[in-house]
Amino acid sequence: MMNMNGNGKIIVITAPSGAGKTSITHYLLKHYPQICFSVSAATRKPRGEEKDGQDYYFMSQDDFENKINNQDFIEWEMVYEGNYYGTLKTEIERIWAEGKTPMLDIDVKGAIHVKSQFKKNCLSLFIQPPSIEVLQKRLEGRGTDSAENIATRVSKAAYELSFSHHFDFCILNEELTKACSETENIVCDFLEINR
Repeated sequence: MMNMNGNGKIIVITAPSGAGKTSITHYLLKHYPQICFSVSAATRKPRGEEKDGQDYYFMSQDDFENKINNQDFIEWEMVYEGNYYGTLKTEIERIWAEGKTPMLDIDVKGAIHVKSQFKKNCLSLFIQPPSIEVLQKRLEGRGTDSAENIATRVSKAAYELSFSHHFDFCILNEELTKACSETENIVCDFLEINR
């Protein structure tokens, strides 16, 4: 059983890769100090400037699988072949102990799992791209993925879009400023923040 200090609330933001959830997450974290980013654990190698403990808790596959066996995660998933991602219970407890609300930026299946555990204490948001075509152009525009990797992400995105009805709110990210504002209103209502 988790130690639920703070308000015991959790915010989960999910979306297909390239839909804009990271931009929206960064916007909320910048404007609301009462929200804290929940750092996920991952078995993949750091990319670019990523730092352990700040962007992800990077760990070996063996370490990750031991933590699965010890039930140390509130959710975990093998998102891409050989790459595990998960949310550690200790990370959520650390944020609650600081009197803040954890914000999880996680994949669709993980988000559904967290929602089922925390029910009314969880606000779940699904960020939807305007279309699969727009999503593909955004991924290509990043210049960080191979054509094969983009094809995999686009195929996965089409599948993930079929789960949007599982979430409390579905926010269309056609124009980022509008999507941020819409998300902000929903989050402020959930956390009872007066603006």
